Amino acid sequence: MQEGNALPLVILAEQFAKLPGIGMKSAQRLAYHVMEMDEADAKEFIAAFEGARKKVRTCRVCLNFTDREICPICSSPKRDKRTICVVESPKDVTAFERTKEYSGVYHVLHGLISPMNGVMPDMIRIKELLERINKEEVDEVIMATNPTVEGEATAMYIAKLLKPFDVKVTRLAFGLPIGGMLEYADEVTLFKALENRSEI
Repeated sequence: MQEGNALPLVILAEQFAKLPGIGMKSAQRLAYHVMEMDEADAKEFIAAFEGARKKVRTCRVCLNFTDREICPICSSPKRDKRTICVVESPKDVTAFERTKEYSGVYHVLHGLISPMNGVMPDMIRIKELLERINKEEVDEVIMATNPTVEGEATAMYIAKLLKPFDVKVTRLAFGLPIGGMLEYADEVTLFKALENRSEI
């Protein structure tokens, strides 16, 4: 921001700029927008942020974000617990749920294996997936990581670990461009990828 701007406003813009996809110009606009909110809206904004930070946790079963011990998907009697869709992040669960076509449950890794970025297998939630498969009756594990180098490496690594288990491991049939992100895919593309998944 330009010289002459109040320091707290500069600091606020810098915080917004830390968010993914927000450049400095957008961050400045957001900072000004926050300053122009009336007192009630500003308090609601702060309360929503603090509430999410304090109340949202990971589901004890699938590790998706929830405000309960076990999320609504894992606790639903309508979901097929024998099919687990493995995704990188909670955003991907939201993307699949938009299709309204998937009736199984999920497992959120909270990252992908990426030695170049210092992310090793024990730093994401693979151990918890293996424990689930060991304890629960699972027929199929769908590897639904993004079609990136890291996503492919993570899918293949987990598929190898699952070989000793009596479980079918499939990979999404991506009608997505290589390097594309699941969260930006439309519902039809995701449904087709799910429908045409292949065994790995």
